[in-house]
Amino acid sequence: MSATTASARSESKAAEERARASARDGTARPAGAPDFDALLSQDPEIAGVLLGESARQADGLQLIAAENYTSPAVLAALGSPLGNKYAEGYPGARHHGGCEIVDLAERIAVERAKALFGAEHANVQPHSGSSAVLAAYAALLRPGDTVLAMSLPHGGHLTHGSPANFSGRWFDFAGYGLDEDSGLLDYDAVRALARDRRPRAIVCGSISYPRHIDYAAFRDIADEVGAYLIADVAHPMGLIAGGAAPSPVPYADVVCATTHKVLRGPRGGMVLCGAKLAERIDRAVFPFTQGGAQMNAVAAKAVAFAEAATPAFGAYAHQVVANARTLARALAEQGLAVGTGGTDTHLITADTAPLEVDARTARGRLAAAGIVLDTCALPCTEAAERRAARRYGIRLGTAAVTTQGMGEAEMRVIAELIGAALREDTAVRAETVALVHRFPPYPDRG
Repeated sequence: MSATTASARSESKAAEERARASARDGTARPAGAPDFDALLSQDPEIAGVLLGESARQADGLQLIAAENYTSPAVLAALGSPLGNKYAEGYPGARHHGGCEIVDLAERIAVERAKALFGAEHANVQPHSGSSAVLAAYAALLRPGDTVLAMSLPHGGHLTHGSPANFSGRWFDFAGYGLDEDSGLLDYDAVRALARDRRPRAIVCGSISYPRHIDYAAFRDIADEVGAYLIADVAHPMGLIAGGAAPSPVPYADVVCATTHKVLRGPRGGMVLCGAKLAERIDRAVFPFTQGGAQMNAVAAKAVAFAEAATPAFGAYAHQVVANARTLARALAEQGLAVGTGGTDTHLITADTAPLEVDARTARGRLAAAGIVLDTCALPCTEAAERRAARRYGIRLGTAAVTTQGMGEAEMRVIAELIGAALREDTAVRAETVALVHRFPPYPDRG
């Protein structure tokens, strides 16, 4: 047995013991696990895993930009009997019997999504953001077509042309980048590339661009070269729902998104489009790229859409942005080089080089301090990219900590904790735990 395997089994056994102890003394129950006692009795090993992950989330700062805490109502829908139902097809036209109830759930989700985002059509079946993008490509493109998208080293997603992904294998991607000095999109350069390559489609969206995208400018470029415009807005979709970011719906032919991240729903995807493309999108999702919908996830999406339509969610989305801007300024005061000089969204990118720490080392030091975030590529010259001499920084977001109730005062504290951790202050871990315990992600849970 390897040392890694032995360590994993030891941790699993410890988690199981914690689960049993928690059951005996009536303490922690993972949020969204109403039948936890049954799980504990039947499979204490997995019950321990649930408790361990709940404890991990509750004892650290979760600053990964793609993560959030769903509501107990969303978690309840995910753990519901709807997960038992096979439902290939669409409401009223399923390939299985007994779909009357789940049809209602999907119709509700679709209508709520259309109303929330002002779209003519919504498909809520995609299992992920990547599934949503795959469906958009399947509906609009043929293998070998040329597509423009943000290059991966500058913040494009794997589905924007990575050779390890279906997108890079099936289509001819041309990548546009960011200005090395400002880190901002150069729309004139995108237009020049579009004129040169004459793409079938242009994708706008990024996993690490902290500024609003000018969708009208992309629409104008797409129209000039006769291309479809696909907006991949997995990250800002929640901000769009809450009125804290501009919407691509009036400009893009197809909008792809996730339902988690800032939107605070279950892990999954969705596609929005106009009525003219509705049938093509639906056929691209099922039967071309997916089988049966996960009806428990569809119901959970409906719950999240209803929550996102409330004034409280609008206030939340604006607070997410205010927190991110405050955190960006405070990180700069700690000596980090903040990408684009700040942010318009929940996202922040920063270069740790001024502190003489590389991004990978920085992530490790922060993890040891209970601060969880990601690394990301930073804009660099084409020559450097060809030499694979890419620069990397850290990427963080404020969606989860804002859900916990933290405000701008806490963002300044978080920046201080990050700065101290990067300078290897050993007292940071205790301070991190103390801060997070003041703002538990599920305060009504044990």
